[in-house]
Amino acid sequence: MKLLYNARIYTLETEQASQADAILLDAGRILAAGAADELRQQIRQARDAEDLDGATVMPALVDAHLHLEHYALGLQKVDCETGSLAECIRRVAQRAANTPPGEWVLGHGWNQNTWTQNSALAQGGYPTAQDLDRAAPARPVYLTAKSLHAAWANHAALQLAQIGADTPDPHGGRIGRDPSGCPNGILFESAMQLVEAHIPPPSEEQSAEAIQNALPSLWRFGLAGGHDFDGRRCFAALQRLHRQGKLRLRVIKGLPLEDLPHAAAIGLRGGFGDDWLRLGAVKLFADGALGPRTAAMLQAYQGEADNRGLLLLDAEQLVEYGRLARASGFALAVHAIGDRANHEALNAFAQLQEEARLAPGAQPALRHRIEHVQLLHPADAARLASLQVIASMQPLHAPSDMRMADRFWGERAALAYAWQTQLKHGAALAFGSDAPVESPNPWWGIHAAATRQEANGAPGPQGWYPEQRLTLLEALQAYTRGAAYAAGMEQIQGRLAAGCLADLVVLNTDPFRLAAQELREVKAQRLMIGGEWVV
Repeated sequence: MKLLYNARIYTLETEQASQADAILLDAGRILAAGAADELRQQIRQARDAEDLDGATVMPALVDAHLHLEHYALGLQKVDCETGSLAECIRRVAQRAANTPPGEWVLGHGWNQNTWTQNSALAQGGYPTAQDLDRAAPARPVYLTAKSLHAAWANHAALQLAQIGADTPDPHGGRIGRDPSGCPNGILFESAMQLVEAHIPPPSEEQSAEAIQNALPSLWRFGLAGGHDFDGRRCFAALQRLHRQGKLRLRVIKGLPLEDLPHAAAIGLRGGFGDDWLRLGAVKLFADGALGPRTAAMLQAYQGEADNRGLLLLDAEQLVEYGRLARASGFALAVHAIGDRANHEALNAFAQLQEEARLAPGAQPALRHRIEHVQLLHPADAARLASLQVIASMQPLHAPSDMRMADRFWGERAALAYAWQTQLKHGAALAFGSDAPVESPNPWWGIHAAATRQEANGAPGPQGWYPEQRLTLLEALQAYTRGAAYAAGMEQIQGRLAAGCLADLVVLNTDPFRLAAQELREVKAQRLMIGGEWVV
């Protein structure tokens, strides 16, 4: 039995910022939280007592949407999130100079929409294969965009993948081309797989090692858990770490759609696992992303009259997959960015809900999710709540994307990243980062949710569409209780209360005593997972 006392403890047990000053733990669980004098009898039985010297404590945070393997491996790649094309090229050239000829140079994070001197780029505002040829003439280069929905390759990489002028666009993707029809080095959506198939993949062991090495970076942000949406190699790596007792992060493992038949065939069901690793929802993609303008739209992008993005799955297809998933007890997690993709997903959930209602015999309600919910048509704003669909959103996307949203969506952006609208209608919010698309630092996300501003205060004191700002408590609950609810773990996670997991974070300051603009500076001094300090 362990006692932590002399602390300002925000339990998040209720809708208020309820406080305690002592917490009693045993066997990785919380026995009680409250005033020290009220716990006096139990305190006497504690073999280990620790004075926290007035520090602020709250439930450890959970990232409700990240790509754990991508994030871990990305720490080894070229950081392409730069302010200019020239700086990105310089970093690639530097890495290439230290890479043996013929070996791949891999990077992540470029976003042509934020580069200075964007007018100097090629047609459509994108860089070209020739840009990378100059940086790495003897090595194949492959750089994923910040959105993970586009990639940039040099000619060596295109040649290895045998992509030429006669290569057709794959289903659900597009090969960027110059005016003569030759590939220009930019690949959209499923076309990325044409090159990725030729990149030597890491082994399960290498993936596990990368994830293990990345865990301390997540702990330092105050994260004790995450909902992962990477593929089967990541799942195998996580199982390896779990088996070895090295998985010190609670992971809800999303299942790729292509693996659903295999899971169903051997009888796996949603929720299978334990408090460290369990199966979550089946992940599907209804559309692309805003950055490469592949998000599926009801009306065209501004300035691109013929472009309404790419709809990868419509409502009818989503319903078919939903029926397969339901048979094995899996909910759906549907990636939907554009207003058309969200509309199709909501139509599918409405039909699935009606079918479940009419089905004979009681069926447990599945907690379906829409991942991102970045833009909704006004007629769809209340439908997530009415259909009990979880709004799994990433607040850092708003300051990152606001200029692109204004440019390509115009007035429609009033319902972009509309967190407060979803709360007012009664939808459950679960917040994450989409790492490595954004930083997994939840305090940067909380700052974005509370201010709708970039780190430098842009676009102004009130933020971007300030009516969508959240209070600090509302944002915290989306990273704690909301994430726990999305995982079906609300009885044991997201709060500091009797019976809950002993996952808590000690902060360097009390965020409730800060101005919203200061929230980016909150840091985790210590982190406890399962009753043990990991930081």
